[in-house]
Amino acid sequence: MRTATYFFIFLNLSLALFEEPAVYPLPFLATSVLEVLCLLVFLGRLTHFAKVTLHNVFWKDTKNICIMVAILLSLTDLAIYGVLRLYDVRSIRWSRIVRPIFLINFAESRQIRRAFRSIRNTLPEITYVFLLFMFSLLMFSLMALKLFGERNLQTAEGLPYFRNYLEIVFDLYVLVTTANSPDVMMPAFDFSSWYALFFIAFVIVNTYIFMSLFLAVVYNNYKKHLKVMPGGAGD
Repeated sequence: MRTATYFFIFLNLSLALFEEPAVYPLPFLATSVLEVLCLLVFLGRLTHFAKVTLHNVFWKDTKNICIMVAILLSLTDLAIYGVLRLYDVRSIRWSRIVRPIFLINFAESRQIRRAFRSIRNTLPEITYVFLLFMFSLLMFSLMALKLFGERNLQTAEGLPYFRNYLEIVFDLYVLVTTANSPDVMMPAFDFSSWYALFFIAFVIVNTYIFMSLFLAVVYNNYKKHLKVMPGGAGD
């Protein structure tokens, strides 16, 4: 039962590769039949679990409620999408975002559920570090706007360079990952090599200090919650 449940959960999640917009597109009839098959297996597994569980215990378990709601939403969305296709109306399969619910809430997924709860409990404790990082990013973006915004600099593609505050925030946010380095700083560096000091300071503060601090806080709190997480029978 556990192997079969995991197989159909994996199959259900894998359908995203074959549904529009798809990496390897399959006919809608094929993907819809597979999805209905998976949902029937999930419903059968839930029914079997209800047969061997006390009635009041089954209905008080939020995991079972989540699975039933996810099945209902998936079937409703599938029916609506199919009807709209008959009338050549383009729509989006919004129910795909609920598919991970099956992975988390079945009884066989206790370890995954513990990891998910640890992540959920860690989020409030890393909020302060994240807010400090965002404050630093916004302040550096404001300084960049004042330094470069009035100098009519252009990128290699001839686009305005650091003249819009929100675009500066996004460019510097990406620079934290060093994904757009050194392209983002070259127009300023070509204008004056002294401007490199601004980007060096930004990378030191945000990439090497804040990102390391952020990672340390996430790791320590996640490990702490994973150790103290209860593992009772109703987990």
